[in-house]
Amino acid sequence: MIIEGTVEEIIFRAEDTGFTVGVVEHNGEYSSFVGKMIPLHIGEMVKLEGKFVTNQKFGEQFACDTVQKITPKTSESIYRYLSSGLIKGVGPKTAELIVNKFKEKSLEVLENAPLRLAEIKGISIAKANQIGEQFFELKNVQNVIMFLQGFEITINRALKIYEKYGAKTIEKMQSNPYILVEDIEGIGFNTADKIAVKMGIEETSSFRFRAGILHILQEASEKNGHTFLPKEMLLALTANLLGLDQESISKSLEGVLESMSLDNVIKVFWSSEYEIVMLAKFFYTENSVATKLALLVASSKTLNLNIDKEIDSFEKKMNISFHSEQKKAIQTAVNEGVCVITGGPGTGKTTIVQSILNILKQAGNRTLVLAPTGRAAKRLCETTGEEAKTIHRALGLDFRSEQGFFLYNDTNPLQTDAVIVDEVSMVDITLMFNLLKAIPRGCKLVLVGDKDQLPSVGAGNVLSDILASQEIPVVYLTKIFRQDSNSLIIANAHSINEGELPNLSNTSKDFFFEKKETPILIKESIIALASSRIPSYFNIDSSHIQILAPLKAGTCGTIMLNKELQAVLNPPSKDKHEILVGENTIFREQDKIMQMQNNYEIEWVKNSENFVETGSGVFNGDIGTILKMDYSSGEVLILYDDGRLVKYPRNELFQLSLAYAVTIHKSQGSEFDAVVVPIIAGAPLILTRNLIYTAVTRAKKLVVMVGTKENLSRMISNNHTEKRYTMLSEFLKKSISRAKEMYE
Repeated sequence: MIIEGTVEEIIFRAEDTGFTVGVVEHNGEYSSFVGKMIPLHIGEMVKLEGKFVTNQKFGEQFACDTVQKITPKTSESIYRYLSSGLIKGVGPKTAELIVNKFKEKSLEVLENAPLRLAEIKGISIAKANQIGEQFFELKNVQNVIMFLQGFEITINRALKIYEKYGAKTIEKMQSNPYILVEDIEGIGFNTADKIAVKMGIEETSSFRFRAGILHILQEASEKNGHTFLPKEMLLALTANLLGLDQESISKSLEGVLESMSLDNVIKVFWSSEYEIVMLAKFFYTENSVATKLALLVASSKTLNLNIDKEIDSFEKKMNISFHSEQKKAIQTAVNEGVCVITGGPGTGKTTIVQSILNILKQAGNRTLVLAPTGRAAKRLCETTGEEAKTIHRALGLDFRSEQGFFLYNDTNPLQTDAVIVDEVSMVDITLMFNLLKAIPRGCKLVLVGDKDQLPSVGAGNVLSDILASQEIPVVYLTKIFRQDSNSLIIANAHSINEGELPNLSNTSKDFFFEKKETPILIKESIIALASSRIPSYFNIDSSHIQILAPLKAGTCGTIMLNKELQAVLNPPSKDKHEILVGENTIFREQDKIMQMQNNYEIEWVKNSENFVETGSGVFNGDIGTILKMDYSSGEVLILYDDGRLVKYPRNELFQLSLAYAVTIHKSQGSEFDAVVVPIIAGAPLILTRNLIYTAVTRAKKLVVMVGTKENLSRMISNNHTEKRYTMLSEFLKKSISRAKEMYE
């Protein structure tokens, strides 16, 4: 069935998917229409193809299969189209002047002879030209979106593509659709390949080979944290992706690699073990991190200060007694230019940081205490009593600066004498690169973390690579202090880390194991624990209970758990607004959410005791609560755990996820009052010892595991650590050697 008419109202639109609800007037009747479509505006004429369906909640609606815009033909319809505000600079008054002058030929004039608009009194040549440009841009955008929708590309991505290529979008796509893999974030090889097949591009095209290589390297960094791949592995994976025999295309692939290397897209070279293929951005990033660390080491003379008195004074003040290895950590941090302090829970890392800060401040040093996430920074502030910032916040996001992305960088360094970074295992190579750019020569750098935690979510393996290089002074903390006789969290964490089954006697006050045999029973138990059992028995509010799941998918994965926990912990009600994001996710006021990707531009406000602080940037892993939502505009107000208030426009809600349950990987750097962990069967590559160790060390007051001892034992016995292909360790050895020669 086909309906032709005029758009009267847009009731709802999801910019990420294009799903739209509106009202169309046709033949004197008004009908609701729904479906995924290009952006529509009031006053536009459309041709809708589909059928009428009955929705239980909203009644009869026209479900659209296809939507086409129709050029208005009558003076009245053209006036409505122009007066809708669709074209910048043209409102109802200007629209009336244009239609009165040019009648049914108004749009033809706008498209082909816009300067004729200056014939109208009140419209200058400059304004006529501006209106013509706006109309041309509008037509281009619409044509591009319709063209790309034919290849099943979402509205959001279509707009990103147009933003990149402008009026040349269709021309570029037709000549080489694989260029999307290089230029457009979020578009991978498979999407580009589908477009290319429809366009008839050969499967042995060099464009296709290049896109395949890039896709493999990008996926290796995004999914597995690699900064390079061995050449033989890359070629095998690329051939498999292309669906071609490796031997028959080997020469062609070699030629494409050489071309990409000449274009400086990749670097190809030999390491001590492999012939390496590395994205150029990671080559420069890892090299720069190595060089900056080497210069910090070489430019800071090792001191031999005797700080026994300062340590004694701090011990008396805090009524504690440091172990010899803790004293060594403090002495190393004060006397060395760069050092690493690593140890598990309960080894006194926080108290050591307090003492280091105390001694450095007494000596007149300016200090800066940093952490990778807002939650980690907040916890550091609470435990040390010192102001702590996220690395991003300390570097200062600056979009106006011509010098780069961050306000503080190599041309505008941080004004500090010492930087202490906690939870450094979470810091990926890109963040470390930006931090080191901003650290001035001669500044002390103290890196603190747990070497046995999961590596960073982003590419690189910074802490492990620094330790492996053996070029930076390291103090290993092994003595456990922070525990009492009724507590098992710390003791059990260390047991797990040593490959031993933890104490599961359920006799402590803070560590419990509940035996459940099947995924459904595990899920039901977790929901009961989070919603009623833990709050009533341990007096811990549900908002402070965090489910940490190994996986996203499955009965006990975060997707299913979030859906069911939301239904129990924050059910729908007349008092709560809610909004549909995508096709399956509902966000509701009071929902617990997590930011799933870095958004550097979104602005925030934070009400401190004596002043209002403003800034920009919300980052992957930040957790907050939805305070309010405006259903008509789709805007959502979120309060993050560190006090930042952020207003999200409707088209950025896809960046959020429900966070009643999060993956263990996403919990890094955070601490929660209570942690509940499903113990399930699964792939050995994922369900590893350091995964369960990381989950346990996220808890402050309570850990509850639900599952079987057999599956827990398998995880603890599985000491598999997936190798990350990185070059920082090797680059660091070379850089330290060069720096020593230079300074000597």
